[in-house]
Amino acid sequence: MLCAGVDEAGRGPLAGPVVIAAVILDPARPVEGLDDSTRLSPRRRELLAGKIRDQAVAWRIEAIEVPLIDELNILQATLVGMQRAVLALRPPPGLALIDGNRAPTLACECRTVVGGDASEPAISAASILAKVHRDSLMIDLHRAFPDYGFDRHKGYPTPQHLERLRRLGPCPHHRRSFAPVRDALERSRPQARSSNCCETA
Repeated sequence: MLCAGVDEAGRGPLAGPVVIAAVILDPARPVEGLDDSTRLSPRRRELLAGKIRDQAVAWRIEAIEVPLIDELNILQATLVGMQRAVLALRPPPGLALIDGNRAPTLACECRTVVGGDASEPAISAASILAKVHRDSLMIDLHRAFPDYGFDRHKGYPTPQHLERLRRLGPCPHHRRSFAPVRDALERSRPQARSSNCCETA
C-alpha cells in the first residue's frame, strides 16, 4: 500500500500563504538525511527538496492564499490544502500520515502523527518541500513589498515584523483574521477619520 506523508509550512505567520505538501516516497530510492525541516539549514533543505522531487513516487504542493485563510480560519484552510494535495497525488495513496493531531477528510485511510515531521520519513519529506516552497514565495513577496522584511522573517511575528506592521500598516498579503494585523488596522482607522474631519472642517 502506498503511503503519503503530509505536512504544512506557515500556519503561524501574519502574512503570506500556508503551504501544504504531500509526498509518497519510493522505498527503492530512499532519500538520506530527512528530518523536520526546521532542524535543517536552508542549504540542506534545498538539496533535500531536489532529491525528494527527483526520487519520490509522487509529490504535490498546494498554497492556500490569504483570502481563503481569512474566510475559513487558518486551521480549516490548512485542512483544505491537505485535501487538495493528497487528492492530486498520482498514483493515489492508500494511507495518509498527517503531521499533528488534526486530519482532513480523505478518501484513503488517514492517521495523525504528533511530531511526525521528525519521526516519519514521508512527513519529513513533505515538511521540507512545504518549507522550501513557502520560503521561496515569501522572498518573491519581499520583492513586491521590501519594507516589511519578508525575506528575513517569512511573515512570522518577529519584533521587526511587528514594528513594521505597526508603522506601515498591513499590506494586501497580511492575514486580516490574525489579531496583530487586526490591531494594526484598528490603529490606522481613527487616524484616517481624524484626517478626513480636519480636511472638511
